[in-house]
Amino acid sequence: SKLAALFEHPLYNIPIPEVTEKDKLFIVNPMEKFSLRSSGSDEWVSSSKAETLLPTGKTAYDTYPTWLKFHVGINRYELYPRRDPLLPTLLRDLATQRIVSSVQKSGGTQLKLIMTFPNYGQALFKPMKQTRDQETPIDFFYFSDFERHNAEIAAFHLDRILDFRRIPPVSGRLVNITKEIWDITTDKKLAKTFFISPAGNVCFYGECSYYCSTEHALCGKPDQLEGSMAALLPDKTLAKRRSWRSPWRRSYHKSKKAEWELNPNYCAQVRETPPYDRGHRLLDLIDMTILDFLMGNMDRHHYETFEKFGNDTFLLHLDNGRGFGTHSRDEPSILAPLQQCCSIKKSTYLRLQLLATQPYRLSDVLREALAADPLAPVLAEPHLRALDRRLGKVLAAVGHCLAR
Repeated sequence: SKLAALFEHPLYNIPIPEVTEKDKLFIVNPMEKFSLRSSGSDEWVSSSKAETLLPTGKTAYDTYPTWLKFHVGINRYELYPRRDPLLPTLLRDLATQRIVSSVQKSGGTQLKLIMTFPNYGQALFKPMKQTRDQETPIDFFYFSDFERHNAEIAAFHLDRILDFRRIPPVSGRLVNITKEIWDITTDKKLAKTFFISPAGNVCFYGECSYYCSTEHALCGKPDQLEGSMAALLPDKTLAKRRSWRSPWRRSYHKSKKAEWELNPNYCAQVRETPPYDRGHRLLDLIDMTILDFLMGNMDRHHYETFEKFGNDTFLLHLDNGRGFGTHSRDEPSILAPLQQCCSIKKSTYLRLQLLATQPYRLSDVLREALAADPLAPVLAEPHLRALDRRLGKVLAAVGHCLAR
């Protein structure tokens, strides 16, 4: 296994700083059993007040379902550890746990559902909009592109292979539209959008700002629909997150250009602007840029951090559905932060060099990681080959900077 060998490599075993109590997202009393109110709210209550008790294990921690262990494990330095024993179980839960509730997630340009499991875990479901081998048409603007369920799955695994570990776990899943959405939804607006197509397939389209109409309906075969299931982060009432506008955000206009596209010295002013004027925030943003370039994702207008950790923490790489749309062309402008700032973390650079070598080739390790997903093959072969080509371009950009 190339993947196992990669994770054994010394570059993937650099220790993180010691995690103190203040570096943990949640401080949990280890003697306290936890459960959740069966009323459907997401609040945690101690077992003395709980209406439903989870099966008791040897310790209170054993009573937590996997999603809760994932939340409790988040700290200042990482969303989940490199050798996380929970990860296979959490991915299996996302793929197989019974769905007891499906409601539409508010906001956004495209349809997404929040699905709840019997153990109160929740996942964000993004349905399949196009097939694996469909490329984004060359005349499409990045902001009018579809979100792809398989891009969300592949982005999670790529982020882990790059050792960023800043995307919540994602698994593919085949969902029965009738039994797992239509029959159990309490969302009246969503319920009104179901219909049977002329071909006898079950379809729905939901309510959203752009792609929610009968012309953009999602249809099963006859009611089986592929989608990505992403583990939800802790509720914002429990762990506030701060949203940051990316300095290299695109204009989201058909003819206007953003300032960074016009000013070659743009990075100098970013470096003087908080929070990029100190710490590793700019380097973290350049990590995210490299991830986006490898996936071909031009739609990174914001990123988030956990408020508790201030500016000294990792960036959350959320919403990656517009990656992996094209394999036949690359988008060099995504690399602007790297090219303009000529900065990169040494650890990131060394890992990228490693992933360009034959024993650990990026396309091979990602192919292996994706082979375990229920919807495998997740990416068409040309997308995997494009990763090796793009990795070469990232290393070339760093080479130009070193030469300068």
